[in-house]
Amino acid sequence: MINTQEILEWLSAFAVVISGALAGHYAYEGMNAVQWAGALTAVLGSVTLAVACRTWPAKAKARDSRFKD
Repeated sequence: MINTQEILEWLSAFAVVISGALAGHYAYEGMNAVQWAGALTAVLGSVTLAVACRTWPAKAKARDSRFKD
């Protein structure tokens, strides 16, 4: 069964692909420096979103048996 985490991961990957494709398309047509900065920000933002969706919240780690309460 598909859960919300998997949907979020797929949507964030889709955002990376789409923002990269749009940036590449408009770069091919010609962009000025401000547009380049905006495209770079969009791509880096979508990559940041994708990484955050996959790493947050951190999974619980096993307790070390050497330390006692």
